[in-house]
Amino acid sequence: MTAYIIRRLLLIIPTLFIIMVINFAIIQLAPGGPVEQLIGQITGTGTDITERVTRSGGTGSETLTDTRQSSGEGPSSRYRGAQGLDPKFIEELEKQFGFDKPVHERFFQMLGSYIVFDFGESFFRDRKVVDLVIEKMPVSISLGLWTTLLVYLISIPLGVAKAVRDGTPFDVWTSGLVIIGNAIPAFLFAVFLIVVFAGGSYFDVFPLRGLTSPNAAELPWPDRILDYFWHLVLPVTSMVIGGFASLTMLTKNSFLDQINLQYVTTARAKGLSEKQVLYGHVFRNAMLIVIAAFPSAFIGILFTGSLFIEIIFSLDGMGRLGFEAAFARDYPVIFGTLFFFSLLGLIMSLVGDVMYMIIDPRIDFETRET
Repeated sequence: MTAYIIRRLLLIIPTLFIIMVINFAIIQLAPGGPVEQLIGQITGTGTDITERVTRSGGTGSETLTDTRQSSGEGPSSRYRGAQGLDPKFIEELEKQFGFDKPVHERFFQMLGSYIVFDFGESFFRDRKVVDLVIEKMPVSISLGLWTTLLVYLISIPLGVAKAVRDGTPFDVWTSGLVIIGNAIPAFLFAVFLIVVFAGGSYFDVFPLRGLTSPNAAELPWPDRILDYFWHLVLPVTSMVIGGFASLTMLTKNSFLDQINLQYVTTARAKGLSEKQVLYGHVFRNAMLIVIAAFPSAFIGILFTGSLFIEIIFSLDGMGRLGFEAAFARDYPVIFGTLFFFSLLGLIMSLVGDVMYMIIDPRIDFETRET
């Protein structure tokens, strides 16, 4: 196992490099970079982003007032909406954002910083990327962790029950519910929950926004815990509704595969009860894939399933941070979070393989090529 873990850890390095190269190239080719975004804000032709102009030559508005004299060829001609701005001002913006260097030099400089976990500072938030990630993580972890746990708590018993009752009316109508739940988008169900339970049209039972109440810090710790879970009910429920379908069917099919094997027939022939056969013999083998997939399932829910939920319930988490960074072309935040989450995903994939070997010692990845 040790040799396999070492090989996988070493494989993370080229994998991360390829991921960063591909995404760096794609984002560089996308129109509307940070320089163009800031020019659009200054000239009133772009989206509203948090101002962050270098003060070395005066404020952005002062520089703009003093330099709206030249046009034509030059650095300004490369940017939409920059006509009429002094090329020197554009050059200052490019230097501020690091665009005065060649693309390959910027890429390798970025990687050199990431090796020592220096993710730089946001272009438009005046804060370090690490601080932003640390600030937003509690919201995303709360949504991802509790959603994953609830999905497993629902899917495993339901999948086992469906396998034992395969072909019965229970199996048929629960399959219908699973399909319906999987077909409903999480954000649409979130809107439905708000309308019904958050003061929309019927009941005003749960809060509409936030992860805690404004006075949560003043509450005793038992009430603080209750307040935390009270705010999580609607967003987590909306994420769970469409998340248990695939895991339920995976659990059912895993049990069906094991139930038909010879060792189950032998156990029944020895006089063991159905419960002893099911949970004493079948469960461990059938749950191998389901339990070992927990790390990757958590990562998937944590980083890909919460964007709309965070927006709808006004939760300031990683999904919203990534969306706003992409919209504003905040490259340090985009690449920093991409690097961090890619690294975390690769590590969690390795953890999943290790869990396979722990759950079933018969599995030996060292005998296979990586």
